[in-house]
Amino acid sequence: MPRPAVTIAARAARAAGNIILRYMNRIDGLNVVEKQQMDFVSEVDRLAEAEIIKELRRAYPDHAILGEESGAIGKGPLQWVIDPLDGTHNYLRGIPHFCVSIGLLEKGVPTYGVVFDPLRDELYTASKGDGAYLNDRRIRVSKRDDLGGAMIATGFPYRQRAHLGPQLDMTRAILGQAEDIRRSGSAALDLAYTAAGRYDGYFEIGLKPWDMAAGVLLVREAGGRYCDFAGRDGIPESGNLIAGNLHVAKAMVDAIGAQATPTLLKA
Repeated sequence: MPRPAVTIAARAARAAGNIILRYMNRIDGLNVVEKQQMDFVSEVDRLAEAEIIKELRRAYPDHAILGEESGAIGKGPLQWVIDPLDGTHNYLRGIPHFCVSIGLLEKGVPTYGVVFDPLRDELYTASKGDGAYLNDRRIRVSKRDDLGGAMIATGFPYRQRAHLGPQLDMTRAILGQAEDIRRSGSAALDLAYTAAGRYDGYFEIGLKPWDMAAGVLLVREAGGRYCDFAGRDGIPESGNLIAGNLHVAKAMVDAIGAQATPTLLKA
């Protein structure tokens, strides 16, 4: 049975998903703002986040919240970390690949996580120590022993173009061993797919806490590992993340570490 916190987060994610789907046929009329260069937010992001916060506040009024759009609300050891629409660029272009991501951190450690794909009605959930699930079915990371034949996911973040050279070198190093690389545009779904064994591994530069909070717990509870580019376990402050099953994650650390600059290898 899911823990109460997961049930609340799942309810909030579904409520946000309903808003996201409701506006899909009205994308051309949405109010869209460029927060930074190539970093867009729509009124749907804000409406979905407000709905999530309302649901979480109703159940847990004393918990802190960190939302991609709202920023930090409150303080305390328990903090909900929210990405109301991970894959906004996809959504605004009508590309059907995006999700809602909600994670609860306890003193910075992922404790509960929900990733919801409203188009496919796929709900990924995890509780620390209780495993990871897709629509109530237990999921596990893949059993691949190394990068040979592996399917790896990545992203090319618009905020990190200064690292484009080494990032392409890392991609080349991975692709030299793996079967293929996918770039879908949603970090949270990439992590969920890695937890479900659809991908064998995932890496990306410069992620934000809301990109990772739920997804990394899914990977860990599905039997996998997440770490930074130097192989240090845990959510990296740098945002430079590697995730996968134990063997593939180690192989990715070796391949990426040989190409990463000292800046990218910092904690």
